[in-house]
Amino acid sequence: MIVPAQRGPTLADYERVAPPGQVDLLRRLASKVQGRSMVHVNSTRWGGGVAEMLHRLLPLMRELGVGVRWEVIEGDESFYATTKSFHNALQGTEQIVTDQMLEAYRVANRRNSESLDLDADLVLIHDPQPAALVLARSRRPQSSWVWRCHIDASRPVRRVWSFLREYVVKYDAAIFSLPTFAQRLPIPQFLVYPAIDPLDEKNRELPDDQIEGVLHRLSVPRDKPILLQVSRYDRFKDPIGVVNAYKLVKRHHDVRLVLAGGGASDDPEGAKVLSEVQAYSSGDPDIHVLVLPNTAHLEINALQRAATVVFQKSTKEGFGLTVAEALWKGKPVIGGAVGGIVKQIVQGVTGYLVSSVEGAAFRCRELLSDPERASRMGEAGREFVRHRFLVTRLVADDLALIAALTK
Repeated sequence: MIVPAQRGPTLADYERVAPPGQVDLLRRLASKVQGRSMVHVNSTRWGGGVAEMLHRLLPLMRELGVGVRWEVIEGDESFYATTKSFHNALQGTEQIVTDQMLEAYRVANRRNSESLDLDADLVLIHDPQPAALVLARSRRPQSSWVWRCHIDASRPVRRVWSFLREYVVKYDAAIFSLPTFAQRLPIPQFLVYPAIDPLDEKNRELPDDQIEGVLHRLSVPRDKPILLQVSRYDRFKDPIGVVNAYKLVKRHHDVRLVLAGGGASDDPEGAKVLSEVQAYSSGDPDIHVLVLPNTAHLEINALQRAATVVFQKSTKEGFGLTVAEALWKGKPVIGGAVGGIVKQIVQGVTGYLVSSVEGAAFRCRELLSDPERASRMGEAGREFVRHRFLVTRLVADDLALIAALTK
């Protein structure tokens, strides 16, 4: 199905938040690719960083005169169970993947190849779910096809990677979010960081009375410092580890913990993880486990702005844009030393990288005991994000990709 792009700010609005000269650069780059077309394909319309990026990327590209569309692959329960296993396996967790599951994957991709409109100069396929669509490229052989992997595939389960690699090598190029995520491939590889939109509902400035109103509606008092993690309920986000870190901090500081998240339509494990977190946290009135819809951008914005310290204690991570979101709001972040988190947290400057529950708790206590240090880190984090992780930079990367791979 074709996903309509959301309306939002124009390019001129970004001139006040992007680095000086960046918007002018976009216009110059766009002038080199006028008349060329691009289509993105992923597995979900809402939920997860890929969908959020695409909702803002498309309107900006169109304003620049580039013909860009977004298609979403569809599948049944067996397809999403299979691709969730692929996701876990690519991040190194052993999975049971049967021949029947592999066939379900092939069938879903074959059906989608017949229904999706993949006619464009550049076809950009996101992650493993639609990777097999590349078999349909023969219908327009002059198109360029690129596979973008947003997850940490540096140490995959070999059987699953070998299966997917048979499709990946048929692309003209691959994109990874970090050099360490890449695999040896006989095709060109590019490095592109994900990005956030500083002017969308999740990241725009909010007055304090609006923040107060949102937290009141969510039943989260502001009577004490708030520790926050915003993530899908996923084992790799380690929500239980965050609860344990909070319990250690609680021995020394009277704080609240808020775990806020929802699920993605292509993640069938989320409900089980959420149930485990709710059971583990029951009985403590200072732990708030919030289940938010994928459209709760205002709520996430308000929570991040109300927080004193933000966690992203992942044990595996693709890039983890919730880190950039919190840094943009001037908050110090304590994150797992994995994936793209290490590219967003400058140790001791914008936050802290940790590898254990005890380390997370120790760093949190430091920040709670030294508000001036926390404030300096927040200011440094906002400027760090401004120059590296805003959507205007991502638009420039996509324009450069079109120029390099299409004629």
